[in-house]
Amino acid sequence: MDGNQFKGLGGCPVNHGGNTAMDKPVTKWWPNALNLDILHQHGARTNPMDADYDHRAAVKALDFDAVKSDVKALMTENQDWWPADWGHYGGLMIRLAWHSAGSYRMQDGRGGAGSGNIRFAPLNSWPDNASLDKARRLLWPVKKKYGNALSWADLIILAGNMAYESMGFKTFGFGFGREDIWGPETDVYWGSENEWLAPSENRYGDLENASTLDNPLAAVHMGLIYVNPEGVNGQPDPAKTAHHVRETFARMAMDDEETAALTCGGHTVGKAHGAQVGVEIGVEPEAAGIEHQGFGWANAEHGGTASKAFTSGIEGAWTKEPTKFDMGYFDYLFNYEWQLTKSPAGAWQWEPIDMPDSEKPVDAGDGSTPRNPMMTDADMAMKVDPIYNEICKKFMADPEYFKDTFARAWFKLTHRDMGPRANYIGPDVPNEDLIWQDPIPAGNTDYDVAAVKAKIADSGLTSAELIATAWDSARTFRGSDKRGGANGARIRLAPQKDWAGNEPQRLAKVLGVLEPIAAETCASIADVIVLGGNVGLEQAIKAGGHSVEVPFTPGRGDASDAQTDADSFDVLEPFADGFRNWQKDEYAVSAEEMMLDRAQLMGLTAAEMTVLVGGMRAMGTNHGGSKYGVFTDREGALTTDFFVNLTDMSYSWHPMDDGSYEVRDRATGEVKWPATSADLVFGSNSILRSYAEVYAQDDNAEKFVRDFVAAWTKVMNADRFDLAA
Repeated sequence: MDGNQFKGLGGCPVNHGGNTAMDKPVTKWWPNALNLDILHQHGARTNPMDADYDHRAAVKALDFDAVKSDVKALMTENQDWWPADWGHYGGLMIRLAWHSAGSYRMQDGRGGAGSGNIRFAPLNSWPDNASLDKARRLLWPVKKKYGNALSWADLIILAGNMAYESMGFKTFGFGFGREDIWGPETDVYWGSENEWLAPSENRYGDLENASTLDNPLAAVHMGLIYVNPEGVNGQPDPAKTAHHVRETFARMAMDDEETAALTCGGHTVGKAHGAQVGVEIGVEPEAAGIEHQGFGWANAEHGGTASKAFTSGIEGAWTKEPTKFDMGYFDYLFNYEWQLTKSPAGAWQWEPIDMPDSEKPVDAGDGSTPRNPMMTDADMAMKVDPIYNEICKKFMADPEYFKDTFARAWFKLTHRDMGPRANYIGPDVPNEDLIWQDPIPAGNTDYDVAAVKAKIADSGLTSAELIATAWDSARTFRGSDKRGGANGARIRLAPQKDWAGNEPQRLAKVLGVLEPIAAETCASIADVIVLGGNVGLEQAIKAGGHSVEVPFTPGRGDASDAQTDADSFDVLEPFADGFRNWQKDEYAVSAEEMMLDRAQLMGLTAAEMTVLVGGMRAMGTNHGGSKYGVFTDREGALTTDFFVNLTDMSYSWHPMDDGSYEVRDRATGEVKWPATSADLVFGSNSILRSYAEVYAQDDNAEKFVRDFVAAWTKVMNADRFDLAA
C-alpha cells in the first residue's frame, strides 16, 4: 500500500483527538451524567508497580543516611542548565516542598504532599508553581539512584528538610512512608474558574470578609497556593491581606503563631524572581511542546544566569544572607521603613527606604552587585497586623523560641496529611505525640473476642442499631489525609457524639450498653463498637439464609478528650451519607454526588460502594429508620433484594414534588416503596447498573454476601495503620 491511500480521508488514519482532546467524553456529551471517575482513580490499571509490591517494606530497607547525604550534596552541585541562586538550590527546594504540601486544605483533607501529586496536572502547571519543574528535574538523579523505595512524595519533602539543614537550621524531624500516585487527581475540586488567577470575587461570598471563601477551597485564586503576594486581587493593602492570610492558613489547620512562623521562617532564605523587563515567558508544562520534555515557562533570556530566572514576577531576596537561616528577615522587616514599588517585571512589591548598599543582599548570579531586598504584601502583613506584629516581636525577643515554633510548624505543614505516627518510617521520626496527628493509645489484644460477641448478642440491641453505630464510627475515615475512622472511638467524644448524622439519641443508647461490656471484658470501646457491627451483620447474614463469620482484628485504642482537637474534628462531620440515605440539608449538589465524594474519601471503589449501599438498605440501617430505598419485604436480612427489585420491570419509577421518588407496581399503580436519587441512580447510571445487575442475578446471592463482608471489613479497618506497620 502506498502512502497516498488515505487521501480524501484527511490524509491520516488516526482519529485525531479521540484519545486526548475530549476529556471525560461522557460528561462532555451528557454534562448532567453522574461522573464515576472519582472512584476509578489510581487503581491497578494505572499503577506500574508489581501487584505484590510492598512499598512500606521497600522504604524500611532504604539507607536513610545515604539518601539524606545525597540530597544535601546536590544543594550546591550547580547545574549549567538551571544555575542555583548564590550557588545553592536550598531556596528552590524549600519552595518545592512548601508548594507540594501547601495545596492541603483541612475541609476535605485533599491536596497536600502525601502522594506526589505536584508531578501532575493541574498542580504541575499552576502559575504559583512556576519553575518547580526544574526543582524536580534536579532531584531526578537521586530518585533514579534509589528507585521505588524513595517515592517522589518523600523525596520532595526531604529536599526541603535537607535544604534547611544545609543552611544551618535544625528541623523537627522527618517521616518517610508517602506513596506516589500515578496520575492526576481529578477528584480534587480546585475551584470553578476557567482561567488562572481569575478575580478573587469568583470564590468569595464577600471579598471584604475572608471567611466567606468557598469551602473546601483555601487559596484566594485559581492556580495559587495561598494568597496573592501582590495583595488582594493584586492590589497592595497589607492590613487587608492579613485577613486573607489568616483565613487561608486556618484552612490548613494553622493558628496565628504557626502562620507567622511559617511566613517568616519560609522567607528567611531564598528569593523571588522577576528581574527582567518585557520577557516573553513560555507556557506551562502541560501546554508546552514535546521538545520541552516536561519543562514549562521557557525563558529565552535566561541564558544560564541565576539572577534572570522568572517565577512570580516579584524580584529580590528577603534577607542579607539568603543561603543562611538566621534572624535577618526580622532585622529587615522591623528595622527599615518600606515603600510600595514595582519589580522590573512590573509586579507590586515593597522595598526598603534608604538602605545602604553594605546592608543589601548581593546579586544571585554574580555574587557581588548589591541588590535591593523586597517584601511581599503578605510579609508586610506580619508588620502591619497587630496580632502578627505581636507574635513577630515575641520571636525577635527569643530566637530559639522562633526556631522551635517554625520547626514544628514546618513539620506539621509537610506531614499533615500522613495521618498518625504509625505511618512514619525512618530514624528521624519524632517521639513526641502531636495533637494534630490524632494520637490513639495502643489497644488491648488479650481478651476473649468470642465472649465479647456473646455479650453483645445478648444485649438487647438490634442488628440495625449495632450496624449503624459501627458504620457511623468508621465512615469518618478520609484517605485524603488519613484522619477519622473507628480506631480511637472518637464517636463517643465531642464533637462527634453530637453530630446530627450520628443520631445522638440512638448513639447514646448503644454506647450506654457497649461501654460496660468493654469495661467488663478489658476490650477497648473502639473494638467493641466494631465487634457490635460485626455481630449485627452476622445476624443479618443468618436471617438472609447464609452463614459467614465477619473478620475481626482486635487492638484498637480509645482516644481521650485530651488527645482530641475538637475544633479540628469539626471538619470531619458528614453532611450527607448516601449509605444510610441521609443528608442534613438541601445542597447545590445531588445526593448521589455527595455519596461518591464520601465513597472516594473512604477509599471505596464503585463496586464496593454499590454492594454496601444495597446491603445497608436491605438491613434497614437508614438514618432514623427511614424507609427510602428499602426495596425489600425482608428488612433486616442481608439479601440482594435491593438489586432484584431495582431491576425488576414489574415496577415503574415516579418523581415527586419534594424531590423524592415512588416505586410503583406497573399493573396496579400501588406505591411499593419510596426512594431517593441515591437509590435510583444504581438503576439509571449505566456503570452502576452494570454492578447492580451482577448482584440481582440468581447465581450471585452468595457472592453478594462475600463482597459485602469484604467491603464492610475494609471500611472497619481503613484506619488500622498499626496492622501495616
